[in-house]
Amino acid sequence: MTRNQLDDLITQGESNRLEFKRQISSAHRIARTLAAFANTSGGTLVVGVADDGKIVGVPSEPREIRKIEDATDRLVDPALTVSYETLAPDGRKVLVITIAESEEKPHYAVDEAGKRTIYVRAKDKSVPTNQLIITPEKADADLIKSPTARTLIQYLRKNDHITADRFAKLINVSAYRAGKLLRQLAEQGLLLMIDKPRPVRYALKLAE
Repeated sequence: MTRNQLDDLITQGESNRLEFKRQISSAHRIARTLAAFANTSGGTLVVGVADDGKIVGVPSEPREIRKIEDATDRLVDPALTVSYETLAPDGRKVLVITIAESEEKPHYAVDEAGKRTIYVRAKDKSVPTNQLIITPEKADADLIKSPTARTLIQYLRKNDHITADRFAKLINVSAYRAGKLLRQLAEQGLLLMIDKPRPVRYALKLAE
């Protein structure tokens, strides 16, 4: 990756496929982010960059890499394979870690107490959920391109998530019908279901 490519990446800002970290606070915490990227649409973690996009560099490249490898090998189950490269713009070292969408999902992040939790990306956050709905190989194009789905996508481009009750009011149907539609769209890979904490919410899998 060139300096221009790094600058372009930073300009995009954090999203469901991009996160900045000044440095990695702990292997357990970064395991959540890595698992979330793998469980959703993949993504890039840039270490040595502040939330506002300012390049600050990492104090110790080997220390950051050890935390990443501890997370991918021991604290994400099943274990993850990621790729990374080191850049040194203006002499400040930045790590760029690339995480592909996994074919082995769901991946669980293991916390300090040994508890295993599934995480997914919703906008620019890694959030826990009890269940990951796996997308079928062949999606229902008619359902995804329907007027109802377009209305939902427009809403979720402006909002982090939606509940069945809110969706029911949005398209003027019963909460039961709205919940069923949201579940179907999650099964088709358009949405992610987030059920921690309740009520169940749905977010775009590929936010724009």
